[in-house]
Amino acid sequence: MDTHDVSDAPEYLQLLRGHQKTLRNAQSRKGQRPRPTKSREEIIMQFQFRQMMKDNTPMRGDLIRSSFVPPAYNPCITPLKDLEKAMIKDLTLETHHRGSYLLLRAVTSTDVLTAVMVIVEDEERNVLMLQLYNQANEFSADSHISEGTAIIVKEPYLKVMSDGDYGLRVDHLSDVVFIPEYDSRVPLRWRQQRIKEETTAGDWKTTGNDFFNEARYHFAIECYSKALDSSPTDDEAVIIKLNRALTFLKTHQFDAALRDLDVASTGPKPSEKALFRKSQALYCLRRFRESCDVHTVLSREYPENSAAKREFARAMARLAEQESGKYQFKRLQLEARKIRPPKLDHATYIGPVAVQPTESRGRGLFTTEAVKAGDLLFCEKAFAYAFYDSDAANKVLPLLINAQTGAMTMGSQAELIENIVQEIYKNPSLMPIFTGLYHGSYEPVNVTEVDDKPVVDTFLAERIMSLNCFGCPTSSRESHMRLLKEEAQSENRAERFRSCGDLAPNTEITFWYRSPLDNKYNETHMDLKHWGFKCSCVICQDRQATVKADLRMRTKLRADMLKLFQNSKRSSPAKLEALLSRFVETYSQPAPEVPRLGMWDPYLALSRMYAAYNQPHKAIEFTLKTLESLGYTIKGGNLPRTSGLPLLVEKWGLMTDSLVGCWMGLSNAYREVAPDLADQAEKYARITYRVCVGEDETFDETYSSERPNGPLISLIATRTCTAVLKFVTTWAGEDEA
Repeated sequence: MDTHDVSDAPEYLQLLRGHQKTLRNAQSRKGQRPRPTKSREEIIMQFQFRQMMKDNTPMRGDLIRSSFVPPAYNPCITPLKDLEKAMIKDLTLETHHRGSYLLLRAVTSTDVLTAVMVIVEDEERNVLMLQLYNQANEFSADSHISEGTAIIVKEPYLKVMSDGDYGLRVDHLSDVVFIPEYDSRVPLRWRQQRIKEETTAGDWKTTGNDFFNEARYHFAIECYSKALDSSPTDDEAVIIKLNRALTFLKTHQFDAALRDLDVASTGPKPSEKALFRKSQALYCLRRFRESCDVHTVLSREYPENSAAKREFARAMARLAEQESGKYQFKRLQLEARKIRPPKLDHATYIGPVAVQPTESRGRGLFTTEAVKAGDLLFCEKAFAYAFYDSDAANKVLPLLINAQTGAMTMGSQAELIENIVQEIYKNPSLMPIFTGLYHGSYEPVNVTEVDDKPVVDTFLAERIMSLNCFGCPTSSRESHMRLLKEEAQSENRAERFRSCGDLAPNTEITFWYRSPLDNKYNETHMDLKHWGFKCSCVICQDRQATVKADLRMRTKLRADMLKLFQNSKRSSPAKLEALLSRFVETYSQPAPEVPRLGMWDPYLALSRMYAAYNQPHKAIEFTLKTLESLGYTIKGGNLPRTSGLPLLVEKWGLMTDSLVGCWMGLSNAYREVAPDLADQAEKYARITYRVCVGEDETFDETYSSERPNGPLISLIATRTCTAVLKFVTTWAGEDEA
């Protein structure tokens, strides 16, 4: 949905088919014993050489990096105590070794591409490459693995890698366990000298503090946990938990932080640090009401804490957004331009809408009360988010390929999957919010926790992501302006997923999966099998019912009109009007019932011609036809008009960014011949802007120059109508001749 699907792009189909062939070849070796052709030393040296070459090779811009979703498999749900230890020599190819685990040790440093890669050995000194997926971002911030780190891989999967070597692949976070050096399962000969034989809780706490100061938070948490297992005094336990809670906050494990802060933040005299950190954890979990409640206690007990006062104000601002839906949108636009990645600190607002079952399409979103066009229904912060910076100097464009489904998407979906699984693995309280989303026919495991760790199914996350993710521009206003500038240069308008209207209570709110305003929409069938239903909207039904002769005629007439626009010597507005009259004859349903998608943009272009040639009556006529062709029912706007009759939109139709300028053009034309309607038309321009952009605080800044006191046409309109104005100039000269 609003993501760059390249599943049918010829340049990528070859890549997909090649990978599918590789998978088939690999599966043909399922169950075979691997036949290593390289020694232990060769495998390690080859890996280190690749690291060196990558570090010394400058990154070239605009590269495409492919990520492949492997055939789905379930995470391990068996407790570790019930698994049997295996060795590398016991493994067979392309097999998930259910009921077994490997005890391994890293013998190199890590390398990070789409996966975290490291060479590991077992107790018999046999080596393999280990590939850990969905952990790259985590390791870049706090490496869990250094040379000598002990690792358990549950129910290991041995694969043939793309270079023909063998490797272990782990997709589920809960299928790998990093073992602290003091753990009894680590063989004595693998242990190093970093952590000595400390015996007191204080010693473990000190070592944890050292790791914390080095920003090696994973190891700090291990040491604090060991300290709590070493019989600390009550006072020591409080300090250790406060330290561990701070470390959990640093690693975004907010659920765990709250557990450590529970005791210290309650009682007759709660700890100042505990209250402050608890308020932060609740804030990061978006539990703003609870965060404010903790801040109330903190401000009462410790009124001199200036940092707490600032955090209290921030939490109150988020709570106000969450409960009222009042945002400072102009400020948000400025923030989005300055911050990279543009992760804004604001709350979700859910207005007069609720999720309810539909008759045939699963769950849907319905209004709970009557709403008007331009009302804010909800403003939702993304559960997880991945950003692709198209302005970066050296950027790598990711391509996610699912060989099972044949789906290929260009963008940051691979990173998004990683962000999702990390989010719910670190904070299991958020899991129901995500796993409750639609996931088609995929059957996840029914176990949510094993060995006191959450079970996160990566392939469930991928499936939910593919069915529920949205792409979005960095700034809706900048996107709006850019789309208008590009319209004069291309007939293929970017797909926008917007719709609006005055809605009664219990009305389902829908959006298009593909824009019907894209001219290619009439040439291809909309395939929604990915989402499990067939579109039954009036547009699709009408298209299927329209005879092929009429569809061919529409294609021909659009081509003829395009030629007229491009060759001004052979054209005149009269010829365009004649073609549009023939175009109308190819439609059998009234426009208010079924929008006439092939006509709105020629009508709009013609209205702008007449406006530029100073014929306001004709400009108004064809501007209203533009709106009516998109399904609008408008009263009181036609000329000649009845004095005192207001301009009124009785029914709203399809929405597109161009309609803001359409309404503004109508307002300018009315100022010349029906001044009392001009402000009403501008009011509808503002509402349209609010629907398209999401706010109207920046409306005056964007469209001020289209008012009478400014130039006739703003910068945006000028660029949009360049071809039209060139045509009008030539047409005027011919008429005068």
